[in-house]
Amino acid sequence: MPTEGKTDMERIGLFSEMEYVTIGDKYASHYMRPFNEAASKNKQILPGGSKMLSALQAGYFEPQFVRVFEGEAYSNRVQLRRRYRLAESKKNLGKAFLPNNGDKLPCGLGSYFGTIGGPFPYFSAQLKAIERYVPPGKNLYTNPGKKGTGYGYPNLTIGKQYPHSADVYEIGRINAKKAHEVHQNLVKGGPFKLSLYPREYFDVNPYHDDKPLPPVKKPPPEKPIASPFKPSSPSKKPGGMKAGTFDPYPSHSADPYVIKRSKAITTNKEGRIFHPSPGPKSRPVTSIMALNITRSLNIMNYKTAHLT
Repeated sequence: MPTEGKTDMERIGLFSEMEYVTIGDKYASHYMRPFNEAASKNKQILPGGSKMLSALQAGYFEPQFVRVFEGEAYSNRVQLRRRYRLAESKKNLGKAFLPNNGDKLPCGLGSYFGTIGGPFPYFSAQLKAIERYVPPGKNLYTNPGKKGTGYGYPNLTIGKQYPHSADVYEIGRINAKKAHEVHQNLVKGGPFKLSLYPREYFDVNPYHDDKPLPPVKKPPPEKPIASPFKPSSPSKKPGGMKAGTFDPYPSHSADPYVIKRSKAITTNKEGRIFHPSPGPKSRPVTSIMALNITRSLNIMNYKTAHLT
């Protein structure tokens, strides 16, 4: 035990030291000890016999009748309800409300018997006095109406008769022709054709060309075939010198270093650099064999064609 500070029991927080169970007990050996010692003592497997349900307490599990509420007071619900009604009736200032008459039932359609307000004068079938009808005055008459159906009878309308105007036959076609001639006079050149659209190399007709054929060229005159050149002696091999050349080695001439002038950049009127339009772009092209097969074997003769 330390001389200063708290003891071990104070640090644990117990009021007293716990007792030791194993001190003072007799040692019991576990050798040859029965598994259930209580089964070998007193009487075993003795049921009390079957009990029959009867008015006696012997037919129940409990030795005496057990009430749900032990010692509760008896209360009469009818009596309590009457007392509550008497207490509430004392709060009334006067007598109970009694209607003067019972509900009235209507005796048929269109009857106001049993309603609160009674009949309405606006829905009555009584005839009202009708004022005398005064017709409006007649319109002004200038001239009597003109007779005729309008088809083939002149001067029947309100305004003047429409004058006859000559209608040239096919005036629409003549006007269109004149407009087309005016348009052709305003055109300065031919239609614009863009060559950048990718086209196939082989059309349906590979021999068709939009351009006109050039004039037939005359064949050049046949030139007489001259005899081949034969050297007088075999070629010489260079042996570390210029022995195999036709001429001796030329003398070296000193070339002065001259700066090459750069070419001027081509620009347009606005001062922008001219970029030429790119050439036609490539695209997948059908082969000549596939075109010939499609041309010889089509939807009209694919059933009767004989492949070889």
